[in-house]
Amino acid sequence: MNLSNFKQNLYTIRHNKLFELFVITVIIASALLVGVKTYDISSTAFLITKYLDLFITAFFVLEISLRFITEQNKKRFFHNFWNTFDTLIVAISLIPIDNSDMALIARLVRVFRVLRMVSFIPELRILLTSLVKALPQLGYVMLLMFIIFYIYAAVGSTLFEDINPELWGDITISLLTLFRVMTFEDWTDVMYETMTVYSLSWIFYLTFIFFTAFAFLNMVIGIVVNVMEEEHAKAREDKLKDKVDKKAAAQQEKLDAILFELQQVKQQLAQQNK
Repeated sequence: MNLSNFKQNLYTIRHNKLFELFVITVIIASALLVGVKTYDISSTAFLITKYLDLFITAFFVLEISLRFITEQNKKRFFHNFWNTFDTLIVAISLIPIDNSDMALIARLVRVFRVLRMVSFIPELRILLTSLVKALPQLGYVMLLMFIIFYIYAAVGSTLFEDINPELWGDITISLLTLFRVMTFEDWTDVMYETMTVYSLSWIFYLTFIFFTAFAFLNMVIGIVVNVMEEEHAKAREDKLKDKVDKKAAAQQEKLDAILFELQQVKQQLAQQNK
């Protein structure tokens, strides 16, 4: 078996659905293993988890090596954020857990190995990428929300400080109280308390809830959904482009093979005419 056939076999294994399913299973097992270690377990169970951790670490090294070997453009392998992320997680996972000053860091990194699920499943990558790309637009929404919070906190501290200083004593405490109202955590108790003095104070709470819990929340959802639609469209375009490129590469390969055969025939005819 020559090197070309060997790489082709590795490429087939990498893109095999059963292999991808096995990788996902190992990632889930890695996450469960971290959870198991938080319990008091017997020495036998601890030994089993230790060997399982060694197997998972070795498998991750093998899997990332397989991805690197089968990458057509190895110089651009680490230009992909997820490839860099996976390699970093796997590399740090090689830090020995036992009898090491870096034991705590090693355990924490093993917790983050579950994030490889995100890098391995395209749909999860799209979700996370959409969230990250939506952050700049969400920043303006958050700024506007903070302004609304600040105005209402100042009004609430001014009007309700004498009613309950623990909830409205200053603007910082008022902000926390308003956050409680926005999350609907016993907010009616806060409202009824102020209504004993200001009967129309319900307007204060209802308008605040309308702005924050309803209007701004829908704005955030709208921004995220819009970015997700753009990312899905981009993913479909990339997938279509990849299919076209593969088809073009296959056609070029056939054309090269035909040209090579024609060249051989031409050489044979030239030799016969001599």
